[in-house]
Amino acid sequence: MTSRVMLISPAITEALREARFDDGCPLDASGLRSAKAAAGTLPTAHRVCSSPTVRCRETAGALGLDALDAPELAALDTGRWRGSTLAEVGAAEPEALGRWLSDPEVAPHGGESVAALCDRVGAWLDELAGLAEAASETARTIAVAEPEIVRAALVHALGAPRSAFWRTDVAPLTAVELSGRAGRWNVRMGRPL
Repeated sequence: MTSRVMLISPAITEALREARFDDGCPLDASGLRSAKAAAGTLPTAHRVCSSPTVRCRETAGALGLDALDAPELAALDTGRWRGSTLAEVGAAEPEALGRWLSDPEVAPHGGESVAALCDRVGAWLDELAGLAEAASETARTIAVAEPEIVRAALVHALGAPRSAFWRTDVAPLTAVELSGRAGRWNVRMGRPL
């Protein structure tokens, strides 16, 4: 049977506006308004979950979703870079930042590598597809997920190399829809809510 997964990126926050590695900041007023305006526009789902971050939980709540935290959808652990802007990290550790952006296997910040994140998210998607097949029915999951989770899901769904991770932009409060069965996924990109 088919598994349908709608990945919704969180609404705008101060950290997103500043290109800052997430430090747990909440949605800003604009992001909260936008998410509330989109409430009631989503399809029903068998499963509703969220990355266990403040901005994803707040986005889910504003959308009217009763989402459970999904540890598999935890944000990429950026270690000591957490809370810093990309410009600050580039000025302080240009070689480390360059390695991180060009080699998915490295994690010079002391956190998680992009490759490990892609593996984690890919395993989650495969598990969802397996649950749908075992139940012999189409199952829909809605997940409010960090942008890097959406990128990792796209890499997995398309069978793209992990080096493609940084080549996808994920705008705030947009939906990427995946549908698949038997290890094959189709993608519908970036629908605004």
